[in-house]
Amino acid sequence: MPHKVLKVDNAEDCIIFSRLNRFVVNIEVDGVLYRGYINNTGRLAELLIEGRKGYCVKNPVDYKTRYRLFGVKLGGLAAIIDTRLQMKVFEKAIEMNLIPWIRNYRVLKRNVRLGNSLIDYLLSHNGNEILVEVKSAALKDGDYAMYPDCQSLRGRKHIMELMDYSKKGGKALILFIAAVPYVSAFRPNVVGDEVIARLLKDAYDAGVILKSISIFYNPIDNHIYLDNPDLYVTLE
Repeated sequence: MPHKVLKVDNAEDCIIFSRLNRFVVNIEVDGVLYRGYINNTGRLAELLIEGRKGYCVKNPVDYKTRYRLFGVKLGGLAAIIDTRLQMKVFEKAIEMNLIPWIRNYRVLKRNVRLGNSLIDYLLSHNGNEILVEVKSAALKDGDYAMYPDCQSLRGRKHIMELMDYSKKGGKALILFIAAVPYVSAFRPNVVGDEVIARLLKDAYDAGVILKSISIFYNPIDNHIYLDNPDLYVTLE
């Protein structure tokens, strides 16, 4: 059963018009056209479709973009495209002990230097430490959530750094946040980046742990839910 994790305060409905660049999209709120900020650098071509309903909050920081687009409607629920919000949900789920494979762990450090990369988290429990890199899987294909939806040199570098770390005896994990509703498994998107798909197999063979959780936004109560804390992962 899905667990309620985080409320999105002051969420508003909007209509998506067009993506202007990596970080800006045109949206309509209450009949008025605004520029909305997005922090997900994936293509999101299956979500940012003209006329599709979205969900946003006012952006008090950047006055060039009046709103921040965080969700896109899929069926009666919504995908979460805001990567910062995805990570907040992950951190909250850790605090609430909702993820069985890292139960009782806590966030020891964020943005941990590893080689030439910054890894998202260092988690700790009773002296056991694990590096965790989080990737957003906001692409849906049937019952599968997938990552990435386009080539990612940064993603390749992170995987290689963690693979090398694991080979040297460190404990490393890559978490794919399946931020779309109605999925039952995660798999790499070979079409988006075949190199990453291959690297993930190599990383798994080198001892890097691959995990996935699924989350969604429910516009009825403005909450983000943890749908599956241990979503099935396949590399095929």
